[in-house]
Amino acid sequence: MSKTNQHDIELNLMDEVFAQYGEEKGALIPVLQKAQALYGYLPPEVLQHISRRMKIPVSKVYGVATFYAQFYLERRGRHVLRLCDGTACHVKGTPILLTALEDHYHLQPGETTEDNELTVEIVYCLGSCALAPVAVFDGTVMGRMKQKTLLNTIKKRTDLK
Repeated sequence: MSKTNQHDIELNLMDEVFAQYGEEKGALIPVLQKAQALYGYLPPEVLQHISRRMKIPVSKVYGVATFYAQFYLERRGRHVLRLCDGTACHVKGTPILLTALEDHYHLQPGETTEDNELTVEIVYCLGSCALAPVAVFDGTVMGRMKQKTLLNTIKKRTDLK
């Protein structure tokens, strides 16, 4: 089993991905997508492994991974909460929701709980202004969000209390 010491990343998980895509340079984005699906993010060791296996300069692999918003270079939580802070959502209560998260979980936007259970992200428009304030929890849109409802949803769907 091929592991690195720093994060115990199992690089052999990528073997099936390389078997599917080979070393085809045009397959870099699908390979990065599959890698992120396997690890939850793109650790440096994985990006370097992709570079070696696909014979692409590591600078190009990093360049693609940092260009597209769909890729994450830092570990994210098992659950992801996105809060809209566009104008309508901001006016209707997103700052209050953020305060609740900070008070209860000591979590700021862009941060992940120490146990990697929850990541909180800010987005600036979800296109659901009539439902403001809007949160998206693990892909489920929740409108007219209130502090208590948000905290209860997190407690119910995660291992956090």
